[in-house]
Amino acid sequence: MSNIDLMTSANQDLFIDLNAENAETFNGGYEVFTIRNNTNANVGYDIDGTLKQQPSGTSVTWTAYNGGIITFDDDVRGNQQYKSYNLANGQTYEFRPNYNTTGNPYDIDLYKIS
Repeated sequence: MSNIDLMTSANQDLFIDLNAENAETFNGGYEVFTIRNNTNANVGYDIDGTLKQQPSGTSVTWTAYNGGIITFDDDVRGNQQYKSYNLANGQTYEFRPNYNTTGNPYDIDLYKIS
């Protein structure tokens, strides 16, 4: 096998191994996703360094150029219990009450709905 054949094979393996996140980084891409607030409270969050206060019952479509990382307080009283997620391109997410936390009716989480 020639050196050219080895390089071609290695390059193909490199591109096959890239996942969507790495490919986006190399291509300078962006992600578009929607966030809904299905709670009874305004929810504050940060996406890639941009702060947002989203009123109850609203929906916002984002275009993120720096990874699409969301950070939010999972207690709507502002108790500073932060969670972070990497949001995916083309998806819809919704803030909802988190009924898995017994004894805390103020607990919320972000759920992928499509």
